[in-house]
Amino acid sequence: MEKKKVLLGISGGVDSSVSALILKQNGYEVCGVTLKMFEDENEENINDAKKVCDKLDISHHVYDCSKEFKELVIDNFVSCYLDCKTPNPCIECNKNIKFGFINKVAKELECSYIATGHYAKTEYSKKYNRWVLKKSDSLYKDQSYVLWKIPQELLSNIIFPLGSFKSKDEIRKMASDNGFEVANKPDSQDICFIPDGDYKKFLQAYGGIKSKLGNIVKRDGSVLGKHTGLHNYTIGQRKGLGISYKAPLFVLGFDKNKNEVIVGEENELYTKELVVSDINLLLFDKIDKWLEVDVKTRYTSKSS
Repeated sequence: MEKKKVLLGISGGVDSSVSALILKQNGYEVCGVTLKMFEDENEENINDAKKVCDKLDISHHVYDCSKEFKELVIDNFVSCYLDCKTPNPCIECNKNIKFGFINKVAKELECSYIATGHYAKTEYSKKYNRWVLKKSDSLYKDQSYVLWKIPQELLSNIIFPLGSFKSKDEIRKMASDNGFEVANKPDSQDICFIPDGDYKKFLQAYGGIKSKLGNIVKRDGSVLGKHTGLHNYTIGQRKGLGISYKAPLFVLGFDKNKNEVIVGEENELYTKELVVSDINLLLFDKIDKWLEVDVKTRYTSKSS
């Protein structure tokens, strides 16, 4: 019986490395692919990924997708800030690179499935008569939030080997038990293309966004202070406003035409309505009736 061939995105970290092990244990013919997403890509990560593939006797491929990453992830990141929005680049990367670009590579290498080390699940739902994306068993590590833009037609061909694990400790133990050098490798933090975490400096250096001073105002137009550039603020922000006031102030929004940051007290943040756009309907093809749904506005927040 011919083995099922799967292309695994392997980054050189412990999660994708253990995913390779699990896939092979489950009888798949595994191919590993490491993506070079920017010119100064950390060669150590590529070497770590190759070592794991060599240890498991699986093929390892390196593809340069820096052009696509720049156009679809980095440029989008910059344009969002120019439009006074706070982007999550991981969401665009997962849609366009981790699953979009890798899906093209999978076809090239004649792989029937693609896999990653994300903490999430795919499952066929009889209720919806289609494949669906689900949360992982580890609610603390669950990454389904940043996977919501994956095209529905790909779900039946995606495998998440870590979806049933409860904790990262289990993953590290498996890596250690199997002699992986990456067993205790720290998790990646922050935005991968901004390793120092200073997105404001990045926006100025890469995006050419200059800090244009303007007023910080209340909703009634009264001026409370000066801001250092609209891109330096995000809705809900409380710290770093540099304003003395009788109560804590939060960023409520922006007026791009007037170059103003609008602030108010905590009760002014709350609303009973919001407008959503760029929807990806994974459960059905269209919305034709009223729905009651839970909403999650940040990766670390609870849905409600």
